[in-house]
Amino acid sequence: MTISAKRKWRSSERIALSFLEELGYRIIDTHVRVKQHGFEIAEIDAVVEDNSGVKYAVEIKAGRIDVNGVRQAYVNAIVAGYKPLVVAKGYADDSARELAERLGVKVIQLSDYFLIEAEELENIIRDTLTNTLADFLSIIAEEKQISPEDLRLLEQIVSSPTMKDLAEKLGLQIRDVVREIRKLQNKGIIPKNAKNYGKTRLYAAMRLISYHLQILKKLISSLYGQYSREEHI
Repeated sequence: MTISAKRKWRSSERIALSFLEELGYRIIDTHVRVKQHGFEIAEIDAVVEDNSGVKYAVEIKAGRIDVNGVRQAYVNAIVAGYKPLVVAKGYADDSARELAERLGVKVIQLSDYFLIEAEELENIIRDTLTNTLADFLSIIAEEKQISPEDLRLLEQIVSSPTMKDLAEKLGLQIRDVVREIRKLQNKGIIPKNAKNYGKTRLYAAMRLISYHLQILKKLISSLYGQYSREEHI
């Protein structure tokens, strides 16, 4: 899912400010415009205060902070009369890190996981579930013949939490297990877009459900046919 730059920035800002509060900073103001002699010369994303009463001019970055970003955060803070602080995913390179340390720019690094808004995360989850459900329905609707050997392999995959566990159950090396899974993919039993073992297990479980539903369908059809014949006798 593509997230616009504006939405990504708003999400980053909200999460960054919330995280600063969790660290003990007090949010004094946001979107502060710095003016001199009636002219606006800078804008600060936020002004915060730590437990010691020290005030910081906060620069929030949706991505990583580079040299220009460090320089901008430093200048804006000095002009506004505060200490510089940056919240970002990290440094773009070693030069940015060295400059920040030299200028005394405090950088708080956030993991990528922090920079996803709840609404965006919900959309991502919904899209993922929709795609998974579509795959499930597609597999369920498909009546595919599965050999006893492939059926046993599917069962072993589903019952093995990791590929290492699967290899031990089958008495094979990891590379041989990968070959066996690829055989299932080439037969169309497991989709080729299953790029990791977690997805492979999921699709294997779907295929097993489809297989057993086919058996149940045939059994019901057989019983219904037998019942119909008895009714005609």
